[in-house]
Amino acid sequence: MAKLYFEKLSQLISDLDIETEVSAKLETKHFFRGAALYANKVICVSWSPGGLAFKLPESEVDRLLSSGKAKPLKYFVKGHIKEGYAMFENPESSKKARWKSYFLMAIGCTL
Repeated sequence: MAKLYFEKLSQLISDLDIETEVSAKLETKHFFRGAALYANKVICVSWSPGGLAFKLPESEVDRLLSSGKAKPLKYFVKGHIKEGYAMFENPESSKKARWKSYFLMAIGCTL
């Protein structure tokens, strides 16, 4: 299952041309049941069966959660909430361009 999410995340990064827009060293890796994007060796984005999650500034996370646009990130149903992340369920139902600003913001959080 991790391979599927690795491929989806890698393709989305490529389609959005993220690597040409940032100076950070990017690397996509498998993890748990999904995949993660690392910028300068720090995880900033993950895609798993729960959805696409971005490490974002607290104010942005709070805004997205309170508006209902995103959910808190939990790696397991009974697990704790991963602070600083906003998770979007069913990311493939949105246009790819929607995610570009979140990628750039998440990568910026690692600098």
